[in-house]
Amino acid sequence: MLIRFTSSMTAEDENRLAPALLKALSSILDLLPIAYAVRIETSDSQVYQHRSSSDEAAVSGLANLRGDVSGHAALEYRQNMAQHT
Repeated sequence: MLIRFTSSMTAEDENRLAPALLKALSSILDLLPIAYAVRIETSDSQVYQHRSSSDEAAVSGLANLRGDVSGHAALEYRQNMAQHT
């Protein structure tokens, strides 16, 4: 899957937002049993990237979540996987 996001922000604003966006996306993707790479390239060619592989340690990360996961297919899947290990 390739997702492109084009912004009208200044290069300075992009460089301030990119690390936070990378962290937020990584936090979400870490809940899924997948390998992934996220790469953000700003308009002034700064590159922010993160890679992760799916592993058994990621399944235990679901235990740190609080609240109802019903209706969130990825979280329900992760919860079911965690209960069966």
